[in-house]
Amino acid sequence: MLSRNAFLVDIVNGKHGRVLKLNSIGGGQLWKGVDVLIFDTWHWWLHTGRKQPWDYVQDNNVTHKDMNRTVAYEKALRTWARWVNLNVDPAKTKVFFQGVSPDHMNSKDWVDRTANTCVGEIRPLLSGEYLAGPHPAQVILNKVLRSVSKPVHLLDITGLSQLRKDGHPSVFGYRGRHGIDCTHWCLPGVPDTWNELLFAALIQT
Repeated sequence: MLSRNAFLVDIVNGKHGRVLKLNSIGGGQLWKGVDVLIFDTWHWWLHTGRKQPWDYVQDNNVTHKDMNRTVAYEKALRTWARWVNLNVDPAKTKVFFQGVSPDHMNSKDWVDRTANTCVGEIRPLLSGEYLAGPHPAQVILNKVLRSVSKPVHLLDITGLSQLRKDGHPSVFGYRGRHGIDCTHWCLPGVPDTWNELLFAALIQT
């Protein structure tokens, strides 16, 4: 079953518009007692304008028009972590969290002075090292996961995906996109590897 809750925490309709509630996770009622839970977020936290599905952000009793997205992301993850600690029985439920799917918006991250972005890239990085270092959202996720007392298996796909600057649809995608389509991993190879890692983890845990 796919439960489409891109931010893990709740978005509710209020008097003045849609409110992203960083401390509320009522949607978690659906997750209770499930054999295997696989969580994923971050990709949607940077959406703005018409793609942003809320009008306000509520943090405890304070409502903001907007706030720093990495700060909001960490607060939401901590709400999720509390939910796991309170509601997951490890004897019945395995919990997985898919790591951050990175973008390649700045070629300086892999020290390529001949390009600006990943548009038209056709080869992965072969050095085995992404010079920009770990993704900031992954650093936050790792920090929050250390606060979870119940077992959570991290599907750590971020580092290997950083090396695949060629792994986006880009101009090769559906109907020949002309812009950057980073974070949508649709080409063969990369998501296939994610699935292989998931299957291996399911067998071993």
